[in-house]
Amino acid sequence: MTIHHKALRKKTSPETRNQNMMGLIRKVHGMIENTDIEKHRQSQDYVGALLGNSKEILIRSVKIGEMEGEWVSVNRAHMKKYVILYCHGGGYSTGSRLYARTLTTKMASSTSMDVLCFDYRLAPENPYPAAMEDAMRAWNYLMLLGYGARDVIVAGDSAGGNMALSLVLKLKEEERLLPRGLMLMSPWSDLTSSGETHQSRAEVDPVLDAEYLDRMIHNYVEGQDLKNPMISPLFGDFAGFPPTYIQVGNNEILLSDSTMLHKKLIEANVSVKLDVFDGMWHVFQMSPLKTAYDAMDKNAEFIYDICR
Repeated sequence: MTIHHKALRKKTSPETRNQNMMGLIRKVHGMIENTDIEKHRQSQDYVGALLGNSKEILIRSVKIGEMEGEWVSVNRAHMKKYVILYCHGGGYSTGSRLYARTLTTKMASSTSMDVLCFDYRLAPENPYPAAMEDAMRAWNYLMLLGYGARDVIVAGDSAGGNMALSLVLKLKEEERLLPRGLMLMSPWSDLTSSGETHQSRAEVDPVLDAEYLDRMIHNYVEGQDLKNPMISPLFGDFAGFPPTYIQVGNNEILLSDSTMLHKKLIEANVSVKLDVFDGMWHVFQMSPLKTAYDAMDKNAEFIYDICR
């Protein structure tokens, strides 16, 4: 009698799977990142156009003065009353509405709302305050279309999270009406890099490092006061801010930028929620992962909650 022994496959632990995934993210990010800034921008656009392509999504180009932008919508009946103004990331030196499609398409799909993303001017060609001026231009464009401030949710990732915060601080400074809410993914809130995770997560972060941040800071705000709240919103006055939702990965150097921001918002009596995603990295929501889609569903829950 022949006995067949079935080979037992060892089950991979969640920790090992996460390490493998972070290794893959590190490789993919390494392929995109380039010291030649134009090549870096082109690689990002290619990835965004590839991963952000979906038959369920309708994309319409728009001109906001001289600035390019696009509306991202679900190709079905959906809510028109509220709109999301999306500020893309990229360290203020790279990124675009094309690259942001990895996020804006998911956001439009999960919320069933129109998303407006715009190509603000990039550094080093256009340093601070060019990008902030363009964010205000996009806000004013929505107001001219007939949206009220309370019809708009301002969202952003990384440097776009910085921009979203700075835009609301600027609106507050000008004594204008503020948006209905703020939705931030891995916001870069502190360009002084004072948070302890800039050191404690330096070895595990598969996306960001101090050298990259220093390069982006040099491009964007060389010679400026990094504690200026329009540059590092963490140092701003958040009294009267709208409800805010923050998502961040546990394995990123910008974790402290989120936890410190969360603490300051609480101190200012702002309605704020922070979700720290275990094992995740900087703007993990871009990745085609279940956790990324779950995070987008949480973004949608936040929006539905504040739009009731």
